[in-house]
Amino acid sequence: MSETRWNENSDLVGLIKTLTLPALYYTAQKIVTKMKLKYPFVLIHISTVVFILAESSRPPFACDSSHPLTKSYPFCKPTLPINQRVQDLISRLTLDEKISQLVNSAPPIPRLGIPEYQWWSEALHGVAYFPTLHTGMSLNGTIQSATSFPQVILTAASFDVHLWYRIVGREARAIYNAGQATGMTFWAPNINIFRDPRWGRGQETPGEDPVVTGKYAVSFVRGIQGDTFEGGKLGHHLQASACCKHFTAYDLDNWKGVNRFVFNAKVSLQDLADTYMPPFRSCIEEGKASGIMCAYNRVNGVPNCADYNLLSKTARAQWGFNGYITSDCDAVSIIHEEQGYAKLPEDAVADVLKAGMDVNCGNYLKNYTKSAVVKRKLPISEIDRALHNLFSVRMRLGLFNGNPLQQPFGKIGPDQVCSQEHQNLALEAARNSIVLLKNNYRLLPFSKAKTASLAVIGPNANSAKTLLGNYAGPPCKTVTPLQGLQRYVKDITYHPGCNAVNCSYALTDQAVKVAKGAEYVVLVMGLDQTQEREELDRVDLVLSPKQQNLISIVAKAAKNPVVLVLLSGGPVDISFAKYDKHIGSILWAGYPGEAGGLALAEIIFGDHNPGGRLPVTWYPQSFVKVPMTDMRMRPEPSSGYPGRTYRFYQGQKVFEFGYGLSYSNYSYEFLPVAQNMVYLNHPVKSPKAEFENSNALKHVPVSEIGTELCSKRIPVTVRAQNHGDMAGRHPLLLFVRSAKAGNGRPEKQLVAFQSVILNAGERADVEFELSPCEHLSTANEDGLMVIEEGSHFLSIEDKESEITVIL
Repeated sequence: MSETRWNENSDLVGLIKTLTLPALYYTAQKIVTKMKLKYPFVLIHISTVVFILAESSRPPFACDSSHPLTKSYPFCKPTLPINQRVQDLISRLTLDEKISQLVNSAPPIPRLGIPEYQWWSEALHGVAYFPTLHTGMSLNGTIQSATSFPQVILTAASFDVHLWYRIVGREARAIYNAGQATGMTFWAPNINIFRDPRWGRGQETPGEDPVVTGKYAVSFVRGIQGDTFEGGKLGHHLQASACCKHFTAYDLDNWKGVNRFVFNAKVSLQDLADTYMPPFRSCIEEGKASGIMCAYNRVNGVPNCADYNLLSKTARAQWGFNGYITSDCDAVSIIHEEQGYAKLPEDAVADVLKAGMDVNCGNYLKNYTKSAVVKRKLPISEIDRALHNLFSVRMRLGLFNGNPLQQPFGKIGPDQVCSQEHQNLALEAARNSIVLLKNNYRLLPFSKAKTASLAVIGPNANSAKTLLGNYAGPPCKTVTPLQGLQRYVKDITYHPGCNAVNCSYALTDQAVKVAKGAEYVVLVMGLDQTQEREELDRVDLVLSPKQQNLISIVAKAAKNPVVLVLLSGGPVDISFAKYDKHIGSILWAGYPGEAGGLALAEIIFGDHNPGGRLPVTWYPQSFVKVPMTDMRMRPEPSSGYPGRTYRFYQGQKVFEFGYGLSYSNYSYEFLPVAQNMVYLNHPVKSPKAEFENSNALKHVPVSEIGTELCSKRIPVTVRAQNHGDMAGRHPLLLFVRSAKAGNGRPEKQLVAFQSVILNAGERADVEFELSPCEHLSTANEDGLMVIEEGSHFLSIEDKESEITVIL
């Protein structure tokens, strides 16, 4: 007995591929019977049919109209409300079937025509593919790559919300439509605050500022889910599902023996209110994210995934979250096995489901939920609640409405993946985000006509992999810095300088020889994923000693001041280079994605005017004395604790948050306002505070002010002018500070930003609109947002404008 060897063009394959995956479980036997009649000499197994169907280019879906049973189920009727459909579906499931759906690799339910579903897919800065992790997206079929945009920390440096909105979404749906996905729920964006410069995953975040991070979350979520840029037009249909992670106060992976699985983050109510929680609130309330991931760590003793106050009371009840909550991978098991918070596995299962979590990345719920029910630790109603959230999202994705190719997002085809439009966007994102940190002697830009020869030196100069950062899939194509520069200079010499980015073996003499033979030198140095990544926090903030030594020796030997390019996710103390007269220019390029090398070359040779601004403070090496486990944002001068981020840090800085140069000089001016007094006429209930502490001001909680007064808007207009001879795009960053410092108030706080384009000599009036309740409030020690009476100063660069609040 033998099986047939089919080729793609056979009648048999053509017939079988007209079927969809859900229909297989009901009709496979009939197919085999018919095939045997048509091909009597060929043995056909149902398993073979399964294999061919799995390879079909059709995406998996439930409620196949070709099957007479499923189309009659109420849960398959798109005209009914989703709540009603989900209730009908759950009522048809056995307890074992229910439990099977509580893990990320949800198996099919054949008798109801429901295909398997994979909740775990990644799209941090482009659709990613991890064959060994069995995530929901595959890039091993017709589509084998996806656009790799710059790593998030660099994209954030553009301070351009429109740019953040445009990445990822359509390619995600296109891959699903091509039949290369078993899921459309993406576990991105990472919106944790980049609190400590050593954090290996800081590269995945939009930086250290809660306002920037919140706006990034909103833009990214709206873009990937198919909403408009302004929001509010999404309705029930999802292009794809975004998941904001890691909820909350998660920003340590593995530091000096303390790992993320057991770490107990001790966080004040004040820091939770104005630092750790605001990005997640924005993600939910404004972005309308359909997913949240709870983090591994504990916060004040309670595991995030078992925290009812966090998941149910805050996210769902207070913020109106309407979606599913997933654990980070194996975060349920560690509640019992590593944290010891739950005495038994069944206790861990009961804790997370009662807290409001819905799906477990891992198998703990599959293994222990039934015994938790049998032991009466968990009511079935909690399982049903979780399933309601899970199936609601799958229905919003259109996966229970029949063939998705005939649904609202069904026309997004494979041509959308690696399209020229998206590759151009990856280039735009890199060029608008790269930050010019130093440009003495106006060394840059180099002349395209007069630059005779160039030496390109460094372990990152020709590394395509380094460009991508982490959580990256196979890119459409890559242009390394060396390849980008080769488009501008014919006489170009390359040398790696080191054996690797850690420079354990430096080839200094050879690099010096190459440098001496060229008119100009570009050093492409920095870090890579061997130095910083998930599960790998840094110990130092400096470059490796041999890499630093190589830079200095080559710079001194070169004919002209050199250009230093740094690839890194986290900040680096490069004070040695900042003050080295032989290093004329420094560019920070993050991990700039597939087009990063071309973007760098365009900037170096003046085809683009750099305008990126640092989204994180660059600290000196001495900051490593501060324990990474100390979660406090605010300084404590009595103990020498300096605080964290530009909002509170009181130590020396290598470069400030928001710092970035350009080839143009810009000036700014606040235009006069009709009224610089803000009246919030509210009876202050406890004015005695101003007498108890000489540093206290009359204040009132935002929650007591009321919607009408909070809806007041403060118009602010800033006139910006480009005094250079090049057009440029650059962000205007608007900060506010209280007239009275200290007492837990930020040194200053970013309240708004806009990216503008100005031609040479052009000026423009940029309008901002502030809300007193949102932008002039600070958190008190009880975690309440309050507004203080008195002067507040708005600032852009060195210009200030005063606003006075009267209570």
